[in-house]
Amino acid sequence: MMPMKRREFDIFDDFFKDPFFQHPIGPKERERMRTDIKENSDNYELIIDLPGYDKDNIKISVDNGYLTINASKKEEHEAKDKDSFVRRERFVGECSRSFYIGDSIDTEDIKANFKNGTLNLVVPKEIEKEIPEKKYVQIDD
Repeated sequence: MMPMKRREFDIFDDFFKDPFFQHPIGPKERERMRTDIKENSDNYELIIDLPGYDKDNIKISVDNGYLTINASKKEEHEAKDKDSFVRRERFVGECSRSFYIGDSIDTEDIKANFKNGTLNLVVPKEIEKEIPEKKYVQIDD
């Protein structure tokens, strides 16, 4: 039996299979916008981590009672003919997240601020509509 000849870069393949280099969360979770939500007396504050994103590539919309945040990131690195990655962990592409905020809130009611890779949104609480008192129809004889 002949010993198997190892390719030149097999040592790197084995090296990066070590659990130390494995990301603790799966690829789907890595793409998710990590969000903290604080409740105040008259509003909610959403603190969303978007490291590496540019303010111009973040879109916030309200439709049918849902607040949706879309963020996209393009590849910053120009591929050269000889370049090849051994491992890539940086996300490139698009991600989005939606939150139900109610039908009475418009985009004009929401305040947004983006600084140092963190998006802060202040969303007022939905104004509860007063339910009119139940009225009865009189039946004539």
